[in-house]
Amino acid sequence: MRKAIHPEDAAALIPDGAVVLIGGFMGVGTPERLIDAMVARGVRNLTFVANDAAMPGKGIGKLVTAGCVARAIVSHIGLNPEIQQKMISGEIAVELVPQGTLVERIRAGGVGLGGVLTATGIGTPVEDGKQTIEVDGKRYLVEKPIKGDFALIAAQHADYAGNLEYSLTAHNFNPIMALSGHIVIVEPEMIVPIGVISPDAVKTPGVLVDHMLTRAA
Repeated sequence: MRKAIHPEDAAALIPDGAVVLIGGFMGVGTPERLIDAMVARGVRNLTFVANDAAMPGKGIGKLVTAGCVARAIVSHIGLNPEIQQKMISGEIAVELVPQGTLVERIRAGGVGLGGVLTATGIGTPVEDGKQTIEVDGKRYLVEKPIKGDFALIAAQHADYAGNLEYSLTAHNFNPIMALSGHIVIVEPEMIVPIGVISPDAVKTPGVLVDHMLTRAA
């Protein structure tokens, strides 16, 4: 049986300067209570890797507003004017990565691949400074894998062994990020006995989960 910890204790594990993979899709599937605890703790100089920067007052947007972030690797920031302003001012460095390339780079980091070959970005500024390779007469970019010190994810259900089940769009990044984080912290909506989650519904096995948050009061 896996012991659950409080959000404050989980946040205390994340040091300044850490690289954190944060699950979610416009805030859906993001561990809100854990992020609140990180903001309250005052963590600084984070590099976060995520699909997007959510929006002010929601998910990753809270970290941006609180000044916790030094760098972001994301597919877009269109819903968050605060990170746009901080990028322009130089307060936050933003690396924009095509969405499919981003998730494949994270997956590559989790399964031990040396990189990803993609034609996306060839002939555009995305190509600048990157290695290219030709396969069967077609050029590809060599995109390097992404790994994180931590993967911070939310799940619909977790059982006592840490097996995770996701709902709807939370499937997009959370299962892949759970592969690529050195330490995986999950925030489940509900913790259930072993056997309640069908084996076919387990998208992240408990062997990948290091810490699980207690249920909200």
